[in-house]
Amino acid sequence: MNLNLSPDELASLCQAQARRGSCPIPVTGIAALTEAAPGDLSFLGNARYKGEVLGSLASVILVPPDYKGAPGPDQELLVVPNPSAALALICARMEQALWPRPVPGIHPSAVVAPGAQIAASATIGPLCVLEAGADVGEGVHLQAQVFVGRSARVGEESWLSPGVIIAAECKVGRRVRLHPGVVVGADGFGYEFVQGRHAKVPQVGRVEIGDDVEIGAHTTLDRARFGATTIGAGTKIDNLVQIAHNVRIGRHCILCAQTGVSGSTVIEDYVVLGGQAGVAGHLRLGKGAKVGGGAAVTTDLEAGVFVNGSPAIPLMLERRIAVLKQRLPDLFRRVDTLEQQLAREKELPPAAAPANIRGNDRLPAQDPLG
Repeated sequence: MNLNLSPDELASLCQAQARRGSCPIPVTGIAALTEAAPGDLSFLGNARYKGEVLGSLASVILVPPDYKGAPGPDQELLVVPNPSAALALICARMEQALWPRPVPGIHPSAVVAPGAQIAASATIGPLCVLEAGADVGEGVHLQAQVFVGRSARVGEESWLSPGVIIAAECKVGRRVRLHPGVVVGADGFGYEFVQGRHAKVPQVGRVEIGDDVEIGAHTTLDRARFGATTIGAGTKIDNLVQIAHNVRIGRHCILCAQTGVSGSTVIEDYVVLGGQAGVAGHLRLGKGAKVGGGAAVTTDLEAGVFVNGSPAIPLMLERRIAVLKQRLPDLFRRVDTLEQQLAREKELPPAAAPANIRGNDRLPAQDPLG
């Protein structure tokens, strides 16, 4: 790790609101609170770990404003509004040092078809392939073995990791980051059952990715049957996610690992899908809806709801049902006991009749008039 920053530099980078204590040495590493050694930077990103700050050996710790503890010897606490976000600023500085932007140009092993347009400030890495009509914008970095198909577009300052595929006609916005193995524009999964066989439906649409999108490793975005599969600006998609044809995802959404979204579903802005969530086709998920990990969404969701379970239902109802499920064994035992009691009562002989009743002979009813 190439890190050597003084506490003053760290405080400036993360825009610390206050400083407590003093650290006499530079920071040369980053570690968790319990694993840090002198010379390391650490952070309190979750309140449940407050107790670990006191015993941490880290030289500098990023803490939130509500942390009232005192620093240890030769230790400095930097007070920041959001320790995790502050650490991200510091890591961005590290990233620049670890992976500096390469010199613009086209590697000799790259294959560039006539008619492809490459900005002078772009970098085309080893074994990349650019087909006719491909358009690569200013400051783009294509790492090794990236494929940009016919008439595809990669917007300014985007970074495509090794093995990324941008298929024909697809559009990638500005400042987009695609991690290894991402496929943009695979054929949508479209078939019609005709005369006893599955006949392929041609997928002649495209994929359009907005600005500032990040997509994790080995995620696939299928091209539309017609029109476009779209990803809104600022949306972040994790590894191993499947986006089917004609899906429309809004701005600033979060899709966690192994999520699957079926065809023609509309996901509005600020929606969050937890890991391994599944969304059926032709649905609409309203703005700000949240779906828990592993949930199966089979109906439209209203804006702002939080659902969980399979099939997905409102979170609090799902939690209540989960609690009740744990009581089912006891409930069945109680029912079994009641059934046994009822069975025993049916087996008992009839009770003796009162003295004034013999068979069907009953005392005459009393005359109400005397």
